[in-house]
Amino acid sequence: MESTWLVLLSLALGLAVGGGFVTLLYVAEHHGKRASEVINPAVPDGIDQVLDALESAGLVLDPSNNVIKTSPGAVSMGLVVNQQLTHPELLALARGVRRTGEPVSEDLVLSRGPFGDASMHVRVRLARLGSRYVLLLAEDRTEAFRLDEVRRDFVANISHELKTPIAAVGLLAEALGHAADEPVQVRRFADRLTTEAGRLGRLTQEIIELSRLQAQDALRQPELLDIDEIVGAGVDQNRVVAEADRITIAVGRKSRAKVFGDERLLVMAVHNLVANAVHYSTSGARVGVGARVTDGVVEITVTDQGIGIPEGDLDRIFERFFRVDQARSRNTGGTGLGLSIVKHVVQIHGGDIRVWSQPGSGSTFTIRLPEATHPALAATGDTP
Repeated sequence: MESTWLVLLSLALGLAVGGGFVTLLYVAEHHGKRASEVINPAVPDGIDQVLDALESAGLVLDPSNNVIKTSPGAVSMGLVVNQQLTHPELLALARGVRRTGEPVSEDLVLSRGPFGDASMHVRVRLARLGSRYVLLLAEDRTEAFRLDEVRRDFVANISHELKTPIAAVGLLAEALGHAADEPVQVRRFADRLTTEAGRLGRLTQEIIELSRLQAQDALRQPELLDIDEIVGAGVDQNRVVAEADRITIAVGRKSRAKVFGDERLLVMAVHNLVANAVHYSTSGARVGVGARVTDGVVEITVTDQGIGIPEGDLDRIFERFFRVDQARSRNTGGTGLGLSIVKHVVQIHGGDIRVWSQPGSGSTFTIRLPEATHPALAATGDTP
């Protein structure tokens, strides 16, 4: 009897211990699942796909402000490094959204990356995502701000550039009235008035040309053109001025190259480069103009022996109204738009322009255009 009770007691203890062990396993599993949920929180369905499809930056923050989901744009903009937001301003906005529950939109200027000196203009919007998370969307508007600045600068520069010749015309006209009985003075003022009127006319015309070139339909009906004729026409327009300053314009041998494009625009581009070379050359100097074809690329080169361009200005010389030598440019009637026009002409023809220069040794500008191929040329057996 006693042995039977011992057996029953042992079974009871075994069941109790087993049950407790099972209970411990359940509790441990339950806590493990909770811990897993905290470590790997689940976000609403579809967020991954939305973030992957975003062209702008997007990310999701957990209650501890860890980044648990992110789009490629957020990483490339430098908003996220090692699953953490890199900008305190964004963290402050996230805390505010989590506290109030209200979405916010802000325009911020942020550094591009944690160690970058460059800044970016960003439009951000933050909102609650469910009860635990915050969704942050960011749009890089740096380029839009840059274009706004360019437009403002353009308007300011136009106002400044027009003010000088307009004021000069007014003063000269007034001086003519006071000098009506002095033929010599009248002639002198009339000559200056003609010069200022011409300068004003050139500036107005170049502004109009630049506006046309920036239109999408600037090159509507391209034609097959002879580059040697283009170069010849651009050079001829500058011979009178060059000879007056005893500057020699030497043209290289024929290239027989052909391109598709607008004859008037390409002649204007060559003319502007040659005119610059003449204006910035000293008396008795030489300007070289040549054209050649290399691996399907037509190159038009203008080389001068002028004052040259400082290295720090090479990246800016194609900007509107930028002048390397302000005083000399004004004396020669330059508008500061010539090289900008050349750049736009070349770009709409599918080419580019390059420059080499050394102060005191001169400059070389090279227009590069795609060579044209044409069925008529192949049929006749001619080669461009």
